[in-house]
Amino acid sequence: MRFMRRSSHPPAPADLPPSLQVQRSTFQTIVSLLPYLWPVGNPGARVRVVVALVFMLLSKVFTVYVPVLYGRIVDALAPGDAAAAAFIVPVALIVAYGAVRIGAAGFGEIRDALFASVQQRAVRLLALRTFRHLHAVSLRFHLDRQTGGLSRVIDRGVLGMQSVLRLAVFNVVPTALELVMVTAIIWHMFDWRYAVVTCLAVVVYVAFTAVLAGRRGRYRRTMNDTDNDASTKSLDSLINYETVKYFGNEEHEAQRYDGALARYERAAVRVQVSLNALNLGQAAIIAIGLTLIMLLAASGMRDGTMTVGKFVVVNTYLIQLYQPLNFLGVVYMTIKQGLVDMEQMFALLRVQREIADKPDAKALTAHLSEGSAGEVIFENVHFGYQSNRVILKGVSFTVPAGGKLAIVGPTGAGKSTINRLLFRFYDVTGGRILIDGQDIRNVTQDSLRAAIGVVPQDTVLFNDTIRYNIGYGRPGASQEEIEQAAMQAQVHDFVLKLPEGYDTRVGERGLKLSGGEKQRVAIARTILKDPRILVLDEATSALDSRTEQDIQAALSAVSNRRTTLVIAHRLSTVVDADEIIVLQDGLVAERGSHAALLAKGGLYARMWTLQAAEHALEPAA
Repeated sequence: MRFMRRSSHPPAPADLPPSLQVQRSTFQTIVSLLPYLWPVGNPGARVRVVVALVFMLLSKVFTVYVPVLYGRIVDALAPGDAAAAAFIVPVALIVAYGAVRIGAAGFGEIRDALFASVQQRAVRLLALRTFRHLHAVSLRFHLDRQTGGLSRVIDRGVLGMQSVLRLAVFNVVPTALELVMVTAIIWHMFDWRYAVVTCLAVVVYVAFTAVLAGRRGRYRRTMNDTDNDASTKSLDSLINYETVKYFGNEEHEAQRYDGALARYERAAVRVQVSLNALNLGQAAIIAIGLTLIMLLAASGMRDGTMTVGKFVVVNTYLIQLYQPLNFLGVVYMTIKQGLVDMEQMFALLRVQREIADKPDAKALTAHLSEGSAGEVIFENVHFGYQSNRVILKGVSFTVPAGGKLAIVGPTGAGKSTINRLLFRFYDVTGGRILIDGQDIRNVTQDSLRAAIGVVPQDTVLFNDTIRYNIGYGRPGASQEEIEQAAMQAQVHDFVLKLPEGYDTRVGERGLKLSGGEKQRVAIARTILKDPRILVLDEATSALDSRTEQDIQAALSAVSNRRTTLVIAHRLSTVVDADEIIVLQDGLVAERGSHAALLAKGGLYARMWTLQAAEHALEPAA
């Protein structure tokens, strides 16, 4: 079944060139990051941010004062200097020099320690928000995407956020602050030429880095896309391990994976080569700047306007400044890559929820005038996954509270669509669905889904224990309650025979269990949930005839006090239904009890005769 693709990115204005669209996207990413750095409703985190900024400032003040002390020590120790003869002044300066260096390092470490909790809390909140959002978006979104790619987007986004918070806040900003302070000191101690050369070298350095970083950002996006593709192909192939083996397509899967890896290889090489070009250019700019400053300093030494100590100061300042600048190139690229990695993650958060609660939505309530609750009404329901492909064309039926309705029909008639609409994975395009007289579009989704239990045809279990998978129906249930549900689902005795009992792990998607065992675990999970509306979507399709009879007896007992919808292909499972409706081409073709439909001799009777003939042939197969 094909579904319409919803774009996860808001459309970029057509009149913007690609470079400005990238800048706009980067700016949006930075803006989206700020609330996590300055969290609302968390005064403790804000205080830690402010204190960390204060220590950052103190660290830089101490750092820029180190060369000044170093120059004075050199001058104090120069031959013929009065201070050198006394020796007490150089000693004091040396002690002060050591203290200032300790202070610069210590304040920096305290700054990082204070900010660590803010950073990790921000990463945690963003990852959790993205995880919640992916569960909140529509089923259509997930059917149109692959889990492996989404997982990689989240992993890289979290790592990218860690890099941006760690490097941008306490590396880029401190380096810029240090540049301003060093330039002011050089201008004050020497003359404007030194300051101009220093600033000009930094401006050229930053401009060169920004230009090449823009190109590397595009290469990085390509590398991310190919990485997603390779990861998705690998995950899909491993999940479908048995299918690959059935058809002997190991080499085919290896070639598909290798093709994706080859595209990733080409993109990764371009990223690395561009990094090498960036590093070479940055080194050349720094070397030229240092050479010019050294020439100016040498000229001053020759003219007698500069002492040895000042010569040491200017060189120390420039080396001290260019070291973080050199690191700034790596930091800038890391931040740029982090922002690119975060871009897709924030794009996921911008995906609009197709099915959302109304602002005034209330919890689903039961009938106050009825002894039991769970009446389900479909009123002239129309629906299509696409505008040009209508699935349901005016379906109407009523299931009284505690009643049992069966829905049968040919493949593609819309049986499973009814289940999805009732669970509100999609909203109807016409008509309405009522539960206990309430339009399900007007109630909260949490309360709606709490009232409905589903046993699907394709059972998927978590890669955890049997206890966890059954207990998933009601987290916090006791072991006794879990075992009681397992007994009703005819799976308790099987579990006790396993070496690890309820602690047995079921494997990826439950592959360590047979189809019938997985189905019985799913039935036990739904029984434990104890919903007032029960939907059985081909619930016994994976079971043998004998087990099916046992499960049907258990389901009948469970259904006695619940409203039950049975979606079935095997008609033998619905003969006890209060009413059976037969869907064909999106319409209710027939309705009535089993006996009445057989007597009518229509579509249901023909389906019954055909299945009876198939069943009669089974022993001979």
